[in-house]
Amino acid sequence: MRYPELHTCAELIEFINHIGFLPLLRTNLSGWSAEEVMDEDCQYTALPDGGWEWPLWEWKGTILKESECAYGKFFNKKAGFVSREWWPDFCNYRRSRNPRPEEGSIEDMILRILRESGSLITRQLRAECGFTGSRMRSKFDAFLTNLEMGCYIVTEDFVYPQDRHGRPYGWGWSLLTTPETLFGPSACRPDRTPEESRQRILAHFRQILPDVSEAVCNRLLG
Repeated sequence: MRYPELHTCAELIEFINHIGFLPLLRTNLSGWSAEEVMDEDCQYTALPDGGWEWPLWEWKGTILKESECAYGKFFNKKAGFVSREWWPDFCNYRRSRNPRPEEGSIEDMILRILRESGSLITRQLRAECGFTGSRMRSKFDAFLTNLEMGCYIVTEDFVYPQDRHGRPYGWGWSLLTTPETLFGPSACRPDRTPEESRQRILAHFRQILPDVSEAVCNRLLG
């Protein structure tokens, strides 16, 4: 796929709203990612002092606030954006394929704590759920990924620690919430069947990914 080269955060927001579905980083579908549509000035750059610059990475929070799109591990367990226009259908179909977690399960506990708290950064949520021992992080992240793929959890924003001068640093922490909290319950329940939502999304995929096979589009949809 070939898309226009973008240069600013505002251009990327406009593109996400136009295309509807966009992974953050490169996938096995060449060209279809925010990383690949941005010009070289927006790419990761290692600095001589050991630090780094990566405008695309730093824009993630701004994109979520200004576009009001959904962000999470939606594409084969890789992170990406889904526009507000397409979120209701995407959520409708994905949840039909991934039923709500059983009461008393770990996934159910995660959702209950998030609903009660409103939003929590990942490490706070992990601690609230009791995953504090050694080697617990990867186990907990697997539960989160499954909930994101099922459209039960999204990232609301990114929180950065600050140095002694009050400057943010590091890769940032995901501030997690439920889409019902972020967008409202009606945004997760369109007036369509899951199969109708699926057909609408597949038709859109054929437009934005014209060189991709039907089988691949079906796998992307999940």
